[in-house]
Amino acid sequence: MAATLDQFLIRLDALLDRIEPWLPVPTATDWNAIAWRWRKDGPQGQHGRGRLEAIRRPHQLRLEDLRGIDRQRDEIDRNTRQFLAGASANNVLLSGSRGTGKSSLIKALLNRYQAQGLRLIEVDKDDLTDLPAIIACVEDRPERFILYCDDLSFEASESGYKALKAALDGSLSAPPENLLIYATSNRRHLLPEYQHENQAARMNDGEIHQGEGVEEKISLSDRFGLWLSFYPFSQEQYLEVVRHWLEQLGVGEPAGATEPVPATAPDATTSEQAALQWALRRGSRSGRTAWQFARDWAGRQHGDARLSRR
Repeated sequence: MAATLDQFLIRLDALLDRIEPWLPVPTATDWNAIAWRWRKDGPQGQHGRGRLEAIRRPHQLRLEDLRGIDRQRDEIDRNTRQFLAGASANNVLLSGSRGTGKSSLIKALLNRYQAQGLRLIEVDKDDLTDLPAIIACVEDRPERFILYCDDLSFEASESGYKALKAALDGSLSAPPENLLIYATSNRRHLLPEYQHENQAARMNDGEIHQGEGVEEKISLSDRFGLWLSFYPFSQEQYLEVVRHWLEQLGVGEPAGATEPVPATAPDATTSEQAALQWALRRGSRSGRTAWQFARDWAGRQHGDARLSRR
């Protein structure tokens, strides 16, 4: 009898270990926050065991500080204002060159419209299988939510790929009216593209028909109603952003820097020439590169000023 009871308890413990990751997490969501991150507390890859963890210090970016992307900024701002007004609006895919302001735009929208009820939920790509659980958390709330996926890309076999397709436009359940998905990616179609897939394209009465592999890749990005493309900055755009950030940080040229210095000079003393060298070393002219240079330049100027007062 005792042996039978021991065996039963062992099997019961094993069963509880398998069920536990599926149980809801008792932690209550802090709805006073304006941004959350979806956190998984169960074993990696398990469904349903997650929670909305409040982000205590969201980035305080301003839309007017994002330069060189005026068209993209105006489009996503218009779409978001429609969403907040209760009018029809689209899910948005922001794709293109790195460092050009894709994720910054979404953070700046939160900063501008939080007083109008806009809220942000950040979801990692690996947790997209939990989209039904996230939607269930917010669908009855009065706020308007943007579900934010940064740097999104998939292999076709990943489970999050199918979950996102269904959430965007492919499930029998209608999407909640108080939630949109904004995703950023360096890939326009979110999936790797191979040469052999393009070779499967065929001509039919003069029309090009893509192969099944390409059609499958396009089918995901096509579910986003609004596409915004981002491109590398020209030199003048890059320098305009540099000048803006230097002004915001309250720094200018160091004393005695009056003559322009060739961009190839290793001891450039003007901010523009130093900024060009910085971009050359990084191999990128972008808003991110301009911001990083401005922080470095401001730190040097402020540090020199403090040392001179000692």
